[in-house]
Formats: sequence, structure tokens, C-alpha cells
Amino acid sequence: MSTKKKLLEAAAGNAGGGATYVDDVFSNFRYQGNDNTNQIVNGIDLAGKGGLVWQKARSTYAANHLLTDTVRGRTKYLSSNLNSAEGTANDTHIASFNSDGFTLGAGWTAYENFSGITDGLMSWTFRKAPGFFDIVTYTGNGANRTIAHNLGSVPGMIIVKMRTLAGYSWQVYHRSLANTERIELDNTGAKSTGATTYWNSTTATDSVFSLGTNIQVNQNGQEYVAYLFAHDAQEFGTDEDESIIKCGSFTTDGSGNAAVDVGFEPQWLLIKKTNSTGSWGILDSMRGFTYDGTNKFLFPDNSNTETDNSFWDIRNNGFNLNNGGGSSTFIYVAIRRPHKPAEEFAATDLFTVVNGDGTGAPSFKGVLTDFKINTTPASAQDKYIGSRLQGERTLRTNSSDAEGGASSATYDFMNGWSGSTGLGSTWTSWMWRRAPGFFDVVTYTGTTATLTVNHNLGVKPEMILAKRRDGTRNWGVIFPSLSNTNGYAGDFAQAYLELNNSFYDRDYNSEFWLTQDVTDTTITYGGNSGGGNAGVNYNGYTYVNYLFASLDGISKVGTYTGTGNDLNVDCGFSAGARFILIKRTNSTGDWYVWDSLRGIVAGNDPYLLLNSYAAQVTNTDYIDPLASGFTVTSSAPAALNASGGIYLFYAIA
Repeated sequence: MSTKKKLLEAAAGNAGGGATYVDDVFSNFRYQGNDNTNQIVNGIDLAGKGGLVWQKARSTYAANHLLTDTVRGRTKYLSSNLNSAEGTANDTHIASFNSDGFTLGAGWTAYENFSGITDGLMSWTFRKAPGFFDIVTYTGNGANRTIAHNLGSVPGMIIVKMRTLAGYSWQVYHRSLANTERIELDNTGAKSTGATTYWNSTTATDSVFSLGTNIQVNQNGQEYVAYLFAHDAQEFGTDEDESIIKCGSFTTDGSGNAAVDVGFEPQWLLIKKTNSTGSWGILDSMRGFTYDGTNKFLFPDNSNTETDNSFWDIRNNGFNLNNGGGSSTFIYVAIRRPHKPAEEFAATDLFTVVNGDGTGAPSFKGVLTDFKINTTPASAQDKYIGSRLQGERTLRTNSSDAEGGASSATYDFMNGWSGSTGLGSTWTSWMWRRAPGFFDVVTYTGTTATLTVNHNLGVKPEMILAKRRDGTRNWGVIFPSLSNTNGYAGDFAQAYLELNNSFYDRDYNSEFWLTQDVTDTTITYGGNSGGGNAGVNYNGYTYVNYLFASLDGISKVGTYTGTGNDLNVDCGFSAGARFILIKRTNSTGDWYVWDSLRGIVAGNDPYLLLNSYAAQVTNTDYIDPLASGFTVTSSAPAALNASGGIYLFYAIA
């Protein structure tokens, strides 16, 4: 942390040890209205450190955007889509700012707390923090001047609004525009030039921004608020060297395409075309911001409901615009996806297994779900697998088939997934949350040459499930740290298996070929000259990788050697395993799965086979509970415990 940032934190009463993550200063939170007192727990300390809450109803109700902040006070609101003066809502709007979010009052249900909005409402919460966001209020004086701020870095964007008089628009300063240019948040118009009376033709600094004499930003005696967004302050994360927000611009090619590299995967994106008319847009990963699917747009300049858009796609290092309609220039603000390490969470915050709940959305209630597997254990059924980045599409672990549509695969919930009422108690789902050190998801498009895929696991992956999405191909399961049983050269000590088959470890270089060892940030796949390597990298094919790692006390990827007798597998857990996956590698064997919901007990334990359509088997006792992991019993077959057999496993506490 820079000296200046430490001083600013101390001055604001925010001094303290420990790193700051985007999770601490920004929340992308979907909630359900209830027409009554409604506490929104998003983990953001608004009571102690201050910030802005931006709210908007989604697709079942058209309503104004509402912006309320701790500086103006919880009863004062503005609407980004209106040029109105500040409104007062008393206790019917935000009843309190809390240390972990905010509480909505019992009134004003038609705006931000209406139970009839069936697909929920969005809140985006920005905490005041050096290097991220600041709020300044001031009284205009009609003269050229500077306004001090505590952002601690040069602002990437500043949004200014007159509070006291109606009829004056939101004025936007952006680092990608000239100092003599401006654009308006509540309008669709292009940028305006000749704005010398707005910003006084002066670039903002890390301590002040400049104002001219224009009434929209500095009329004598009128009250204003300014929201300041930082750009690329590399002071966040475990090593305090990561950026969590970037403000930039890009120009599309003649076909309207652009690939924008911001250096991280965004969870929130604000965009606006500047060279011609066009609405502002907000995309976020909670409502739907996928790799190549239908994404959900809201518009800061109007009260319209949410709309579908397939032109904008998320990437692990930024975002793409596809077929945007000719060459255009855009400005943007991008905020990094959550990157707090898994050690900061309890195991139950990272993984859960539940049965379906037909009483109300989400159908599967548990952790914030970025990845899931689901099936009907008691009856023959496919084992469906998907992720937030894939959106409403699904693959099957027991099939090599391409990805298919799945309208039930919705992830716009804070506590689970699927809004379908048809996934009731006969269905079971295993759910993972992405977190550095525990689990990650990567989607990408293959090329003809060697391809380096960036990931956010933060440690070297120990197990990678790889699958082509847009066509038929077997699943690849890559264990980068484990030696290939058959000792093939050039495999970088990797074991290769197929999730949809019972085959044992052998040379799968023709399909799953890594040209170098994986790292804590990258996976490098070989090219496809001669048609090879199509399982992970073929020109134009789309792929998904699910990345797993061992985390002390929470998860374990490892091996054991069978004995034929009761065998204790120590995972370093304190209360036993809730999920167990086992596969034999030196001979044929299925992919066995147990979990604590269906039973890991000192008796019969139901198991499923991920590579099979079959229902679960309930009359066997192949594993037993063990406080530090699990026990493979002497009654287990050769697929689980043959003397000298080699087995891979993945377990979660």
C-alpha cells in the first residue's frame, strides 16, 4: 500500500492491517423485494466507511434508477435517468446504512422493494476507498476552481449532478475524453466538445479536480454531488499489487468488433458510445455476463426493463464486442470479479450439496453458485454440468456431446441457482463458488497455434476438467502434478483421463496436449497441426475448463495406493469429507461420487457414477467417515481398493 493511500485511509478512519480486495469495496448484489423491512447483507461497510448504493428493478417492472449515498444521507436519492433535483424519501427508502450492507424501509415498494418484481432487483454498492471510489459534495461559486478529493489517485471518471434544481443533467468527465469534452449520463447523445466551462480544460489530479463556470457543475449557491471512480490503482489483492477498476476507451473495427484487454475478468461493466448517439449500458456477472451467450443489459439513461443482448461477451482478461454495427468509439468502466482468497471463507461458503426446493427460487439453495453438477440420484439420469460463465447452457459428464440449451440453468441468485420450479426434491445439486486457491472456471476459443489460457485460481491447478462446448468431444481430465502411469515423454508429468469413460491413464496427447507445465496464472495448450489436440485447442472451437486445487482444511486433490484392507485417506480435514470423487488410474474404473447429503456413514453409502447414466447404488459400504478425510473399506471393489491399485481422488470438507 502506498504511503499516500495509508494516510488517506487513516484520515478517513479506515486504517488497519490486511489487504483490501474488490469484495471489500464493491458488491454486485441481486435481491428480492418484500414490501417490508428488508436487510441486504452484501459485506460492504457503509456505516463505518461510507459509499454509494445504486438500485434498479429488472425485467418485470420499469422503474427509475435510484442512487443514495452516505454523504448526502440515506433519505436523499437521485435518478441517473432523470435530470430532476434530489428527492427525499424519509425512512421508506433506505432505513439504515450498516456495517455489512444496508436495510430498506417498509415503504416505496413500487421502486426498490416491491415483492411483485419476480426476477428481483439489482443493487451495486461502491464503498469509499482510496484507489477505488470517492464521494464529494460542494456548493457552487460560479468561478473557475478546484475541488479536493480523497481518491488518492487520478480519477478515471467523475460524474457530477446538481442536487438543488431540476432540469440539469448528469455531467461525466472521463479520462479517455479530452478536457474540453463531456458526456451526459441521463442522455443518449454523443460527447460534446467545447466544454471549457465544465472542467476548465484541466486534467484531474490525485488530489483535486477542476470546474469551470457552467451552471450544470458550478452555479453560485447551488448544491452538487460528485462520484469519483479510480483508474488502475494497483494497490489491492493479497500482495497489494492488483488493479480492481479500470476506465478506458476502445474503437471497433469496420465490422463493429473489438477485444478489450483490461487485465482481469470483470464482474461489472459500464459502457457508452461517444462518437454518436446510443444508450449507456450496465452489464454484470450476477444477472448474466457470459462468454458467448445472451447477456442482460440495464440502461442508466432510462427506466426501461432489462433486455437481452448477445453482442457483448466476458473474457478472463476483459470483454469483447461482436458485430456492433460498424466502427464506433466507446468509453467504459470495468470492475474486477471477486478475488478474495478461499482462506477467507468457511468450507460451507465455498461448496454445498442440496436437494431441489420447489417452493421458490432458487431451486437449489446454498452457496453463491459459479459451477454446478445436478442429477436425479434415485433414477437413471444424465449428470448435468455447467457454470455461470456458460449461462443457460449445459454439458453432461456422462457424454461427449456438445453443450445444449438449458433454460433452467440460471445463476442470478446470491444463494444458489435455477429459477425453475420443475427441479424439486428428486433432484440433487453439488455447487461450487469460485475463489482463489479453491476453484476456478475458464472459457476460451481455440486457435491453430500454441494457446496460453489465463486463469484466476491463483495457485497451480491440480485437476482440470476440459471439454469442447460447441461440438462432440470426450472430456479431458488433466492432473498436472501427477505422473502419467505409462511414462510417456513430453507430458510434463501429467496424468490424462476421460470423465465420460472408464479408461485408465494413458497417452492422450493427441487430444489434451500441454506444451509446458501449468502455473498459478496460466495453462498452455499445444497447437493443432495435423488435426490433433482438438480436446483443448482447435481453431474456432469453444472450450470450458474447470480448475480444482487443494486448500488446507477445505479441499484435497491427491492419490492413494489400494491395499484391499480398510484404508484411511488423510485429507487434513477437521470434520470429515462432505464430497468424495475417486477414479482408478492404472486400470479401468468408473468415476465414483459420494456426498454427505445422501450419506457418508458407517454403513451403506449411496454412490453415483459421473460417467454413467445409471441411478445411484444404495446397498454398498465402500467408504466410511473419517475425521481427517475418509476411509475406503475392505469391501470396496478393485475399482476403489485393489492391492497396488493407484487411485486419484478429490475431496471437500
